Amino acid sequence: MNYYEIGQRIRRYRREKGLSQEQLSEKVNISVTHMSHIETGNTKLSLPVLVDIAAVLQVGTDDLLTDKMHNADGEYILKLTTDCTPRQLEFICEIIKTVKNKFPV
Repeated sequence: MNYYEIGQRIRRYRREKGLSQEQLSEKVNISVTHMSHIETGNTKLSLPVLVDIAAVLQVGTDDLLTDKMHNADGEYILKLTTDCTPRQLEFICEIIKTVKNKFPV
């Protein structure tokens, strides 16, 4: 189990919710230092803490434990582009095409 990656997913969802580490740690009833260590992968988090974090962030525990890149990131990209102008969307599409061509699978 890669605790660094779990921590990074927690950080991403926390930021999406507009929460600081302090706010999330308060809602989960752990110290800010402990939350920081979780997000950097410097400590293992317990199952109860994982469940509490998922509840506060309104995601499933599996979203925090595994990289469900296909669905979650697609939804995130959709959310980011919802209020874009047609010109912005065109520019974003060109960037995506360029990156895909530069880094083929």
